[in-house]
Amino acid sequence: MSNTVLKLPEESLLQVISHYQKNKIQTKNPYARFSAKLPDAVVTVYTSGKVMFQGNGAAREAAKWGAAESAVEKTVSTKGDKLPDGFAKLSVLGSDETGTGDFFGPITVAACYVPADKVELAHELGVKDSKQLTDAWMRQVAPDLREAFAHKVLTLKNDKYNKVQGQGWSQGKIKALLHNQALKHVLHEIAPEKPDAILIDQFAERGIYYKHIKEEPEIIRENVLFSTKAEGLHVSVACASIIARVAFLEEMDRMSAEAGVTLPKGAGKIVDEAAAKILLKHGEEYLKSLTKVHFANTGKAKVLAGKKKKSD
Repeated sequence: MSNTVLKLPEESLLQVISHYQKNKIQTKNPYARFSAKLPDAVVTVYTSGKVMFQGNGAAREAAKWGAAESAVEKTVSTKGDKLPDGFAKLSVLGSDETGTGDFFGPITVAACYVPADKVELAHELGVKDSKQLTDAWMRQVAPDLREAFAHKVLTLKNDKYNKVQGQGWSQGKIKALLHNQALKHVLHEIAPEKPDAILIDQFAERGIYYKHIKEEPEIIRENVLFSTKAEGLHVSVACASIIARVAFLEEMDRMSAEAGVTLPKGAGKIVDEAAAKILLKHGEEYLKSLTKVHFANTGKAKVLAGKKKKSD
């Protein structure tokens, strides 16, 4: 499945709206000025001047307008299971994670259930692909999402992460166990209601995912689908992504306050420098409590700390 987005001049936008007028549907999305539904595609014209084509017929419909003046086409390809038609409007339980590439801080996984009759509510609350949102904006949106939708967020703190990683657990196994647990919690919360589907933002092939969790007493299998870039396929995954991200940020806030220094995100040079300062001030054991110790940043921080000691 793919989504195609065109950036069109106003004249062309008016032509698109006129062309699909007979297929017009109502939308409560505050950023959409027009939306139309075809048998195999949904066309949405946004106030930004972009037009999104979604569904199996997206490429065909977009091709009708791709030659328009100043048009810039961007196709987002996904890998994973084939999703049913109209998937974006179904009742879906989605899950996503964050923090896996950050030296400081935990891994957080969230699952969120958005029923069909609340898909538009999620859009009204400002939800879109979390990769297009700033941390500050997600902090604003997350409380409303947590209030509006059934969800579960799990935070694997660094001490626990380092323990299981030291026992040979890969990040893939860690994430699979957390996803399964978060999905299980939400399914129990919404029972007896069942989602039309469960969508996991894919980080492993289906067989590998289930191999990771084969010893779990309860394994969620029914109607489970996997896809990359799942935040753009159903708003439930976008909600889960935002909730997971804010949980990560809140834990980073707590850790920063405890350490007396703002802990940087990611795994770049600034992270090495911050880690070296913490190492010199608080020692190696304390640094371990804040980080994923198997990252190469640990060694780099030790080298920087050693150089600092020599220069002092």
